[in-house]
Amino acid sequence: MTYGLPFALTVGALAFLIGVIWGEPFVAILRRLKAGKQVRVDLPKHAYKAGTPTMGGILIIIPTVAITLALNLVNVIRTVTGASVLLPLFIMVAYGVLGAIDDWAGFRKSRGTTRHGEGITPRQKLIAQILIAGGVAIVFSFYEGGFQFANVIVLPLFNAIIPISPYLFVPIMTFIIVAMSNAINFTDGLDGLAGIITASAFAAYGIISYLQGQIFLVQLCFILVGACFAFLWYNAHPAQMFMGDVGSLALGGTLATVAIMTGQWLLLPIIAIVPVAETVSVVLQVGYFKLTKGKRLFKKAPMHHHFEEIGWSETQIVQRFWLVGLLSAMFGVALALL
Repeated sequence: MTYGLPFALTVGALAFLIGVIWGEPFVAILRRLKAGKQVRVDLPKHAYKAGTPTMGGILIIIPTVAITLALNLVNVIRTVTGASVLLPLFIMVAYGVLGAIDDWAGFRKSRGTTRHGEGITPRQKLIAQILIAGGVAIVFSFYEGGFQFANVIVLPLFNAIIPISPYLFVPIMTFIIVAMSNAINFTDGLDGLAGIITASAFAAYGIISYLQGQIFLVQLCFILVGACFAFLWYNAHPAQMFMGDVGSLALGGTLATVAIMTGQWLLLPIIAIVPVAETVSVVLQVGYFKLTKGKRLFKKAPMHHHFEEIGWSETQIVQRFWLVGLLSAMFGVALALL
């Protein structure tokens, strides 16, 4: 069997076909479970979306995990490089479960069935994210077999690799994973936005992984691209289902883990410029609100809602943000090649 780029693209197409085929019955299941989305009261333009099934990220996670493990089962057992694919898969599943718990508690609450004490608070969710990411960072940094880019900083343009202490690398890796998972979560607010931006970023890191010879990451990245496209089949405006935290947390954490495993995590703010900008807009909004005692820097945050308020349509925002995301991903790959 050939494990090159053509094969990775082929299994990505397979992931797309599988997702599209079982997406329709999956939407029906979510509707039967009444897994409807809640809409923020300050977003009246989105009121018509209330009740649309959420937790659609499961449509991405299950095919990705199943296909990746099926392709690499023997290699996972025999080789360190094969086993390395388990790290991003673990992040995907663990963050997916965490997001699913949060989503489930959310729509149960909207139906008035959540009792006091059920569900998870934002602080509990953040602590769980840190613990999961920290565990993966420790394995990546201290694993005896060693990973290619553990405990180093790769400087784009300078073609330099700077070793750093694992005791510094672990908190850096933990922060990147947690931050990116929440960044994709902030981005998931318009039909098709998070899915297309994330797919573009995974395609970029798939190319970078291929140039490094990390064929297991190449396969994972393009399987995720195909799975995201399948999700977009049902999430394109007007959406039949939403990603939910189960998808956004899982995709963000996985993207960060892949970026770190390629050593090109300094390029992540470029390749994933839209989620980073969305996060910065929220931080600035909250900080400005507190400093000015009630004034707002943006009309609404995250940033995509600000553009809605100034008159851009939902499809205009998604298409324009995707153009920016695609070009920044291309630029990030170019920097990795220099």
